[in-house]
Amino acid sequence: MARSSSSGDELRASLAARRDLGPDYEDSLVEGFLEKMDQEIDRRVDDRVAARVRKESPPVRPSVDAGQRLALAIISLAFGVPGTIAISFSGLSGPFLGFVLVLLWVGILGVNASFTLGRRHH
Repeated sequence: MARSSSSGDELRASLAARRDLGPDYEDSLVEGFLEKMDQEIDRRVDDRVAARVRKESPPVRPSVDAGQRLALAIISLAFGVPGTIAISFSGLSGPFLGFVLVLLWVGILGVNASFTLGRRHH
């Protein structure tokens, strides 16, 4: 890894300050230099981690995903509402009517859940 010129500049400045101020300030100067180096190391580690995360995670196309979710929601309602109305007026009655309506909406819910869970694995 190449050393940055700012690290060298910091060290030269600390040494020059030590020469100007004398040995009484040496501890403070060393601590200040080490703190700046810690910050530089943290910045470099953060940059590497961010680069690795960008490299490992594929680019997400939220507009396509959001469009697909919207389309599925519209289609679900387009089948669910008319289906509910049609089943309600079909002449079915009692518990069988409720069972068919629940079956319709559980199927729609299953398709939506399957889509959502499937998208999380990609």
